[in-house]
Amino acid sequence: MKLAVLGLGFMGSTHVKALLEIPGVKLAGVCSQDDVALTGDFRHIQGNLGGPGERFDFSGLKASRDIEPILSDPDIDAVDLCLPTNLHAEVAIEALRAGKHVLVEKPIALHGSEADRMIAEAERAGRILMSAQVLRFLPPYMALRDAMKQGQLGLIRSALFRRRCAAPAWGGWLKRPELSGGGVFDLLIHDVDMCVHLFGKPERIAATGYCDEARGVDLMTAQFSYADGGVVVVTGGWHHPKSYPFSMEYTVVTDGGTLDFSSSGRAPTLYGEDGTEHTLPVSAQDGYVAEIKYFIECCRAGRKPEMCPPSESADAVKLMRLMLEARNRNGEWIECNI
Repeated sequence: MKLAVLGLGFMGSTHVKALLEIPGVKLAGVCSQDDVALTGDFRHIQGNLGGPGERFDFSGLKASRDIEPILSDPDIDAVDLCLPTNLHAEVAIEALRAGKHVLVEKPIALHGSEADRMIAEAERAGRILMSAQVLRFLPPYMALRDAMKQGQLGLIRSALFRRRCAAPAWGGWLKRPELSGGGVFDLLIHDVDMCVHLFGKPERIAATGYCDEARGVDLMTAQFSYADGGVVVVTGGWHHPKSYPFSMEYTVVTDGGTLDFSSSGRAPTLYGEDGTEHTLPVSAQDGYVAEIKYFIECCRAGRKPEMCPPSESADAVKLMRLMLEARNRNGEWIECNI
């Protein structure tokens, strides 16, 4: 199977590195406005995870500053979109109409209506569409999902998901809400998607927070209320640029115990109601490799991506948009009619 990566910023370079580790898949093309990155040199590219970029051999690849030569190439089976979020819908629909399978970096789109259009086009084209919501493939979050799916912990009473990082010093488009959705939208979409996956859509939501784009600060604390009485909190966002460290964590309280994890040093653990403590089994897989490998498997089998369905990715965008509206209402509860 041959795949092309469109967009060679931080996430594009991350996807290229992951793709090259998957047997039986060929990186056949790349597209970027960055002429240095088009040569395979990613040493100038930075992000909020990992070290400095690497250098790869792109000789023999179709390397283009324009998307059309990639989409018109009959030898390319699928494209991996790592473009600014405002371009996701337009380019994904064009790629689907060109007969390509499409993996699109999160968020799947800037607006829920755009995501719905992408899903409808994938159905018409008979091609696979999947959003790269990597949390679903990260071992600590897979451990949480697996522990909850066993059905032995009883009702969920409370959950907290937190994600924080410095405002990005890279990718100038990320700092423009009309292109990225803003810091909270781009970052907390991970945790909102996980909540949709684990708990479904809430009945009501409320949110508070603060945004100062000039200083790079964009923060939110949102509450989701569910019919069974459970309450979920999603909190975090961008802090001041450069030095503030990245972190992510969760705490889920059930009748049978508390599940807890922090990237700052707490492994996924179940603290049982009987006073026991069990470290959850965690695989060693790389989440980016796993998500791309899964997408490719779905393409080969002609199977819809049940582990990461685009309908749930669309719901996450709609819920995230509603959270931003709720933040503007400063704590007022509003109905979740997405």
